[in-house]
Amino acid sequence: EIHIKEPIEKEVNPHLLPGELLLCEASTVYKYIQEDGSNRGTYGKLVCTNFKIAFLDDDSASDDNEPQFKNKIIGENDITLQCVDQIYGVYDEKKKLLTGQLRKYPEKLIIYCKDLRVFNFCLRYTKEEEVKRIVSGIIHHSQTPKLLKRLFLFSYASAAPNNTYGRNQTVMFDTLEDWRDELERTKGNVQYKAVTTNEGYRVSEKLPLYFVVPICVSEESILKYEGRGIPIWCWSCHNGAALLKMSAFPKEQDDSTSQMQKAFLDGIYKTISKPPYELLKTDDLSSSLPSLQDIQTAYTRFKQLFLIDNSTDFWATDVKWFSLLESTNWLEIIRRVLKKAIEVVECLERQHTNVLLIEESATDLCCVISSLVQVMMDSYSRTKSGFQSLIQKEWVIGGHGFLDRCNHLHKTDKEEAPVFLLLLNCVWQLVQQYPPAFEFTETYLTVLSDSLYVPIFSTFFFNSQHQKDTNTTGESLKTQSGPFRFLTVWDWSVQFDPKAQAFLNNPLYAEKPKPEKSQRKTSRFKHQRQLSLPLTQTKSSPKRGFFREETDHLIKNILGKRIGKFINSSDEPPNSFREFYDSWHSKPVDYHGLLLPRIDGPEIKVWAQRYLRWIPEAQLHGGGTIATAARILDLMEEVQSLQVKMDEEHSQAISGDTHAVPMLRNSARLSSLFPFALLQRQSVKPALPTSTWKDLEDEDDLVKRDDEFVDLSSDML
Repeated sequence: EIHIKEPIEKEVNPHLLPGELLLCEASTVYKYIQEDGSNRGTYGKLVCTNFKIAFLDDDSASDDNEPQFKNKIIGENDITLQCVDQIYGVYDEKKKLLTGQLRKYPEKLIIYCKDLRVFNFCLRYTKEEEVKRIVSGIIHHSQTPKLLKRLFLFSYASAAPNNTYGRNQTVMFDTLEDWRDELERTKGNVQYKAVTTNEGYRVSEKLPLYFVVPICVSEESILKYEGRGIPIWCWSCHNGAALLKMSAFPKEQDDSTSQMQKAFLDGIYKTISKPPYELLKTDDLSSSLPSLQDIQTAYTRFKQLFLIDNSTDFWATDVKWFSLLESTNWLEIIRRVLKKAIEVVECLERQHTNVLLIEESATDLCCVISSLVQVMMDSYSRTKSGFQSLIQKEWVIGGHGFLDRCNHLHKTDKEEAPVFLLLLNCVWQLVQQYPPAFEFTETYLTVLSDSLYVPIFSTFFFNSQHQKDTNTTGESLKTQSGPFRFLTVWDWSVQFDPKAQAFLNNPLYAEKPKPEKSQRKTSRFKHQRQLSLPLTQTKSSPKRGFFREETDHLIKNILGKRIGKFINSSDEPPNSFREFYDSWHSKPVDYHGLLLPRIDGPEIKVWAQRYLRWIPEAQLHGGGTIATAARILDLMEEVQSLQVKMDEEHSQAISGDTHAVPMLRNSARLSSLFPFALLQRQSVKPALPTSTWKDLEDEDDLVKRDDEFVDLSSDML
């Protein structure tokens, strides 16, 4: 049965941003909402611009169904070209990956997005010429290699009016003064200095214009090897110990060059091991952490669990959820990265030892570890402006290759790796374990991850400060000449109005530390899918058997027989680390002091909001963390309005509070998909928890579970 909404008669045109051009379009395209085999959906127009792919139906023009958490740049049915992951065509019910020139055009188009949305478009009712144009256009503009200046970033910057946006208290670290202020804030100015040696990029194009080094390091040393072998300051601890990073020398060198470089390094180490510096510990991250290729492979497997075409696929993977999740190795990588950060924290906090992180370019895993250490040790980095300043310092100005790692230009897949996404996943672990310690919410982190693929902000679209500076000069349509004025992602008003921005701020943020009242236990909402791996010991052989084998695998776990991977005996932390870790966790939490994540076994969880938000089958009806947040924000709105009544004597001043937060008063309409999507009512599949014995007793006949479905729609109307 096909549920069809009649084709729209009125013309619906896309909303175009400044500099955005319509490239191709197709009418009478049918967009599926696939659930349980029924082909519900709606007719509309599919368009491709130099910024996005958009589906326009009659609902697009109305504000009746406008979501409360609306993005002003990206609509519900919009996909930026950089957000397209893979495109498949369906030929005679068979899926085929679409690349390059096509000889035959598909009857159905499936677009997988990097934010894990899946769009299904039926082209059977579309004119053949329009099908050719739209399919070819989408593939060409989203999948083929392009030049940097062909990014929409430049079109928007040249056509948009001159934006005078505020910095929102985010320190950009593009001036010498910013670095000196940071040194003063962390009391690191006694031992370290901000240098201007790289002005004009005469040292290296990979280094920022300004950075901080130990006072004893000379300008000649910095210039000698283009900045390689020089310890660059990241942050200073309250006890004087500092976190440093270093770009390593290439490993394959001739003997004479290697000896010279070794002698140079020895001289540097001796210099910074003398007073007023503490002891120095070096850590080569390329040998102690997974490689970028391992991280990319793990994430590629992991995201496949959430790129769900339809309900059938969801329930098929649900019965093997634990084994599939474990086989990706993604949660294990997160655990290893957090463990490494805790080891660094121990050196700084307890041993009062400087830590020097070493990596080939010092712009990937160095950024992850240094950022995590600061989030754990510095409460300023747990505020919104502090965290944004941290990203600017360590990632944007620090020279992380966003352009290559996100593969925005589709030049080569070899450089692609979700390094920044790995950081956000690790920070989310801390946010969900210690909510009162953070001024921002998990929704903020989710939106930040989405912003990686919005090419109107320069923040995540350059490999270095040098690349941005050299590409800033250009011609503007308004002034005929002059530099581009790029937006920064930290100006959230570009994407969200004040009401939506309220979801980014944590109403339960602990403004002042109250250690005596701190409670270590945070409420945990059970999900239909267990979001962490069971407590396990040594790695078992992965089972890829039939249904019975997979459910037996789960039953053994539920009965307490340990399977899978925990902290292997060979990977057991040193005694000093375990002592430090256990000692901290035995004491009350100071939300404005040191924070250590729990990393044992099931404590490492799946970031449910980011990965499950588009899957109706995985929603918690009227539940999830959003249910709590909704009630808190409702209460805040009421308190705000009462405050206005108390402060203002005249009734005219009471009428409107622009910062009031509009919430859905009926909690039955909320689900764990909120605020990114409203409650989905069409699903006729039951909840199938994988964590209870009851759901495993009858595993052989999933079809019968349709009878267990409880229709909630009548209660919600």
